[in-house]
Amino acid sequence: MLEALINLLESWGINRAADQLQYLLIPGTIPFAIWETIYTTALATVFAYVIGLPLGIILVTGEKGGIRPLPPALMKALNIIVNLLRSVPFTILMVVCFPLARLILGTSIGTTASIVPLTLAAAPFVARVVESSLREMDRGVIEAAQAMGCSPWQIVTKVMIPECKPSLIAGFTTATITILSYGAMAGAIGGGGLGAMALLRGHGRQERLVLYVSVVFLVILVQIIQSIGTALCVKTDRRINHTNKKKRGNKQ
Repeated sequence: MLEALINLLESWGINRAADQLQYLLIPGTIPFAIWETIYTTALATVFAYVIGLPLGIILVTGEKGGIRPLPPALMKALNIIVNLLRSVPFTILMVVCFPLARLILGTSIGTTASIVPLTLAAAPFVARVVESSLREMDRGVIEAAQAMGCSPWQIVTKVMIPECKPSLIAGFTTATITILSYGAMAGAIGGGGLGAMALLRGHGRQERLVLYVSVVFLVILVQIIQSIGTALCVKTDRRINHTNKKKRGNKQ
């Protein structure tokens, strides 16, 4: 059966199909690549939100007319920094971050080292995503909370974030998938994971079967993340839940 599969792959123009299959069937090859991809994506997402979430909140609450205005010079500086980091292509940012990764981790190459440029690339993106979500908040609800004597911290944690939860979850899903794609590109400099398998082994050695298999698993990961994110968005969206309850009530 394996020989028939090899003949089929070679008939499709895939050279050295036997060698590529042998590599892919080595125990742990694909699972380890998937684990490295999930590992870097998860940690980079966490660190990006540790930086980007408060930054996005500040960009909304600290502006003129916000619930906690900050000096205009500071707000302008924050916006410039966010825009500057977002404008740098990720491949260039990876190279620029080599010294920083070496300073923090003692190495600039490897799976863990790729988390540093991934975090720096994703944090400003997360900040803008959070900012965009919070700006969807009805101003009247915030003014009502202020009239009730709520502090800026209470307004953010008990009004803005809960009300914008579906949008924030959608943004989190988008950010995670973006970081996953960045992580795949990090494979070009030894970042590990499915990206390294696709770029270094698949593209670098002209092993198309390895390349296709890597892409398939990346697509599967994206589909899983998106499906979970969409399900959580629907579950937390009060408008959809209210409509569904209303429909069930009318049927009864």
